[in-house]
Amino acid sequence: MQKVYINGIGSISAQKTFDNKEFLEEITPYHDHVIAAVEPNYKDYIPPAAARRMAKGIKMGVVAAQIAMDEAGLDKVDAIITGTGMGCVRDSEKFVSAILDNKEQFLTPTSFIQSTHNTVAGQIALGINCKGYNFTYVHSSISFESALLDALMQLQAQEAETILIGGVDESGKHTNAIHHLIKHIKQEKVDFSKLLESKTEGSVFGEGANFFALSNSKQRNSYAQVLDVRTFNTLPKSQLVEKLMEFLLDNKLQLDDIDIVICGHNGDVTYDQYYRELTSSAFKNTQQAYYKHLSGEFNTASAFGFWLAAKIIKSQHIPEIITLNRVKDTGFKTVLLYNQYRGENHSFTLLCKC
Repeated sequence: MQKVYINGIGSISAQKTFDNKEFLEEITPYHDHVIAAVEPNYKDYIPPAAARRMAKGIKMGVVAAQIAMDEAGLDKVDAIITGTGMGCVRDSEKFVSAILDNKEQFLTPTSFIQSTHNTVAGQIALGINCKGYNFTYVHSSISFESALLDALMQLQAQEAETILIGGVDESGKHTNAIHHLIKHIKQEKVDFSKLLESKTEGSVFGEGANFFALSNSKQRNSYAQVLDVRTFNTLPKSQLVEKLMEFLLDNKLQLDDIDIVICGHNGDVTYDQYYRELTSSAFKNTQQAYYKHLSGEFNTASAFGFWLAAKIIKSQHIPEIITLNRVKDTGFKTVLLYNQYRGENHSFTLLCKC
């Protein structure tokens, strides 16, 4: 099978990550329970007339995709595969509100058309005139991993040479209010640097778009090689280490081969125990990192973790702000990502230096 490489990345998150020349040198702090993305000047990428008609999620996705393609030196790709949990949820909320306010009469279809989950992938395809495979996965918190797995299989089997993948979710006011009501969002405002010390249920919600140009051809400036990804809808905590070992063995790796493990801690006192199951046992002597105190929690937040892993491997540097422990500062050859949300939709992803 062909190897798969990350040749370009683009990220819009709650941090200033859209500039690939920087790597978390400047941190945007917050003290809140919902955080917004730090957006670039969209006029630099999208004509103003077009940008005015785009929802925030669409703009974030289109620009992140363009940044990834530009860095990889691409003006077209063979396929576009995205993952999203809620799609363009703001337009969904707007359309449903219009139904209620207007008593189901005199509705304009614009918000409904732009609210569909595949809108981002469609807009990207229109922008670069891509008529190839175009697919969007809506698999809750493994939506991005589903897109990654699809791309990985196509590139390994040489069914495509270049594929653009990404994860994008925007924050919706009404949706967040519901999550806050059912305590999926923390009731109290939390300082980002003390997220793991909160000891309460729920997490800090965020938003973002992270895109990657994948190829089975290595470039001089490639970030990393993608080895494998595996997902589990349900996985008891007692079987976590066992399934991890099976995953590593299938890739001819041992625990000692992992140079850094990046986990999706989000401050939820109940479900962060899954991460502690690994960090306190199998990986207690391994460099550990986390990222959702910077990005917030959302369905495709793991794509931000994927971006983080690619940057660490290429730069051979781990920013202090993301470290859970201090074992090593350089020599990051193989990286493992582990994510889950509220005890479901677990994922293991492996990247290595190329």
